[in-house]
Amino acid sequence: MSDPRTTPSIFTRGAVDLSALRPAPPARPAAPSRPAAPAGAAPSGAPDAAPGAVPGIPGVAAETVIEVNEADFQSVLERSLTTPILLDFWADWCEPCKQLSPVLERLAEEYGGSWILGKVNVDVNPRLAQVFRVQGIPQVTAVIGGQPVEGFSGVLPESQVRQYIDAVLKAAGVEVATPEDPRLDAADDALMTGDLDAAEAAYRKILAEAPADAAAESGLAQVELYRRIAGVDPATALAKAENDPADVTAQRLAADIEVLSGQADLAYARLVALIKKTSGDDRDAVRKHLLSLFVVAGPDDPAVAGARRALASALF
Repeated sequence: MSDPRTTPSIFTRGAVDLSALRPAPPARPAAPSRPAAPAGAAPSGAPDAAPGAVPGIPGVAAETVIEVNEADFQSVLERSLTTPILLDFWADWCEPCKQLSPVLERLAEEYGGSWILGKVNVDVNPRLAQVFRVQGIPQVTAVIGGQPVEGFSGVLPESQVRQYIDAVLKAAGVEVATPEDPRLDAADDALMTGDLDAAEAAYRKILAEAPADAAAESGLAQVELYRRIAGVDPATALAKAENDPADVTAQRLAADIEVLSGQADLAYARLVALIKKTSGDDRDAVRKHLLSLFVVAGPDDPAVAGARRALASALF
């Protein structure tokens, strides 16, 4: 069983024998048995609820969250041929399950049907729990193309659950837009309104949970950039840099202003040229400054790629 304290690897396939779950002859009934309709259900003649709809979960679409049982598991395997399915093994008595399940349900809806959450009550479906080697709950295991993919057990932070889901989608060849993070929206709003302290705190909180979040890294670098140019007159600063090419502080400030004015390529070229002319602590300070501007732009900015090559050439 995967260590719940680590981000899971999801590429171990075929570790689960699913043959035990295939219906034995004679063939299973055309329509699987369903639990009795709850009080207040639509009367006969009204449209049926979507197959596998999860009762009692307000706001969760039936297409994104389904109940999974042993009797109709073959249909789940067939459905996984086109849409990845994450199986959430849980039980009513499991307190950690009550922490993880709502997160999974919310993310299933947020991702808009690009994957399906299958709820498996281990007390009702002991054979499923046995076949998937459930040793502790909650346990999450993905099924892609009819084959199981290693998951995780225990309660993970939401950021790691998202990483697992994204890895599953990538393994399944599913392209999906990254869901918007409301925490990032709040941080960006604080930055745009000039509340740099609030923006910094918000970006740092995101990075504490997801250290590789490029958007939060970029936002934090922008906070530092705005602080460096606070109270500076752009025209005066650029003129000073023009008049004194050897003034490292003036050149760094001019580069900041150029980035904020949409002339990042000029800023990068300015600092690369300065690196060629300096040495020791000054050179290292300029190098670090340039790298911080790369973070502001983000890893996908094409200008950054060219500037990195120019930086490497200047250094070596």
